[in-house]
Amino acid sequence: MTGHIYKICSAAEWRDAEAAGAYRGSAVDHRDGFIHFSTAEQAGETAARYFAGQADLVLVAVDVAALGDALRWEPSRGGALFPHLYAELPLAAVTRVAPLPLVDGRHVFPPVP
Repeated sequence: MTGHIYKICSAAEWRDAEAAGAYRGSAVDHRDGFIHFSTAEQAGETAARYFAGQADLVLVAVDVAALGDALRWEPSRGGALFPHLYAELPLAAVTRVAPLPLVDGRHVFPPVP
């Protein structure tokens, strides 16, 4: 599969990932046993549902082809398929990290690749 998937996380979590050389997931990811991602179409709802009102977030764009077999598409909300990574996220797979500002209580998404 080609294209991009997206991870929303705090800027602090992302700085830690850069220092460590890989993103190992949020507390929720650790609890669930995989790193949660969204497609471009799903990211807005993910932000609204799980990150409402949170400032200082980033949107991490990841090249699907760089993840290999550790990436699985699994049903979630109402049967929609969501990308889940059963490994740490190598920084080499990341194509862009952009701020996800909060304006009037809603996250403003940058153009996505």
